[in-house]
Amino acid sequence: MNPCRCAGTPARPSAVVTVLVLVLLALGAPLTGGAKAAEGPTAKVSQAEAGTGGTVTVTGARWRPRALLTLLICGQNMIGGTNSCANGDGRAVTVGADGTFTKKLPVAEPPKPCPCVIHIATATGEAAAADVAFKVAGHPVAPLPKERSGGERLSVLSARLDGSNGLLTWFGAPPSRRLVVTVGNLGSTPARDPVFEVGTSHGVFAPSWEEQRWRGTIQPGKKAQVKLDVELSAGAHGDYLVSLRYGSKLLVEQPWAVGRPWGVTLFWVLLCVVAAATVFRIGMAVVDKVRPRTARAAPPPPASPPPSTGPAGANGARPALPWFTPDTAPEAPPHHQISAPSEEIRSTPKGTT
Repeated sequence: MNPCRCAGTPARPSAVVTVLVLVLLALGAPLTGGAKAAEGPTAKVSQAEAGTGGTVTVTGARWRPRALLTLLICGQNMIGGTNSCANGDGRAVTVGADGTFTKKLPVAEPPKPCPCVIHIATATGEAAAADVAFKVAGHPVAPLPKERSGGERLSVLSARLDGSNGLLTWFGAPPSRRLVVTVGNLGSTPARDPVFEVGTSHGVFAPSWEEQRWRGTIQPGKKAQVKLDVELSAGAHGDYLVSLRYGSKLLVEQPWAVGRPWGVTLFWVLLCVVAAATVFRIGMAVVDKVRPRTARAAPPPPASPPPSTGPAGANGARPALPWFTPDTAPEAPPHHQISAPSEEIRSTPKGTT
């Protein structure tokens, strides 16, 4: 009997192990699901309410390392995008290598009433964002706007930018293009005179939106070509992004590479050259005016040629001396052969020949 009991005893530990494994699996399932839910980036604030002029410390975790973030205080729970945020008082911060950050944000009143949030979003790389509820003390509070009740649902089928730069743009005039999009109505009601928002952004800055009304009606299941003008500021250059939005839905984004206005650079180079030459000439004139004057010795008069007693040449020029050849020169008698005139010649009376 005892051996039989001993043979049956090993079955108990296997049952215990099986029960423990099931318990661990049951406990591990919610833990794993909670970890997956907390994988996204998080943020929190040091205080839930503060007045204008104060500061609030924002901390975050699980963000992409070395990512550049922007922090903004927005009204209306940021339903209208960055247009409802205090963009002028926003801050930027770089995430550390461990995925965390800490940044002090000045409290400012957003252009829209509360309920307000602090919006944290990546400015470069993969998009990620988080909102933290925050109350601006003394700022008005209003109910959130109601969503559109219409049945129109617009979608962009194709988009392009038409136009080119002219000579004036090369000298700094505002570059302009025309955004041509083919819009289709996927809803159940027609879209009459829809109001689109065209935005332009450069680099990490948020787009600046401008409302443009398109005159026309897009029937359900139909499509239409919409042309909207886009213009940048004078002297703009670099890589821009043109965005089109209808309501709260972003329809399309189109890149736009704007060339540098080299005419402005050429103008400034020429202006610097002309200014430098003018200053140099003025400086030389001043130096020539103020330097001391020294007495200069009068130059000697030119030597006059010796007088010529010979006859003039055939062409009126004075002949070179001598004016006779050596073989025709008269022979002068020797000095000892010259004698005084004879007495006969001396005694010749006057008047006789």
